[in-house]
Amino acid sequence: MIIHFMEYKNPAPTVNVLIIKNNQICLVKRNIEPYKDHIAIPGGYVEYGETVEQAAIREAKEETGLDISIISLLGVYSDPTRNPSKHTISTTFIATTEQDTLEGDDEGEPFWISLNNVPKLAFDHDKMIEDFHNQHR
Repeated sequence: MIIHFMEYKNPAPTVNVLIIKNNQICLVKRNIEPYKDHIAIPGGYVEYGETVEQAAIREAKEETGLDISIISLLGVYSDPTRNPSKHTISTTFIATTEQDTLEGDDEGEPFWISLNNVPKLAFDHDKMIEDFHNQHR
């Protein structure tokens, strides 16, 4: 008997986190491609064996040094062209923190900025900010 296995080319699961505190948002100036030297919302890949919530908490800590509390789900972003390096699907959360001090890593430099003064962002992160503002009017 011959068993045939299907090979699937699946999108990669990612997370993003809008970390909000006192009408400010934590963003990251990227030190890596894609979008090196551009501004983005903190996030990254979900690791095997990890929930998207766990990935969001881990990625926030790695990229910003912040311990976060997830407040809610903002949305799921799945446009196949959202990441030029590969097809990814981002589960995006809104979170808060009690901390102010930021710590970057080799991937980027985090900073706080007013929610009313967010610059143009990498990937589809402008859409995430737009959705956040539409949900919190």
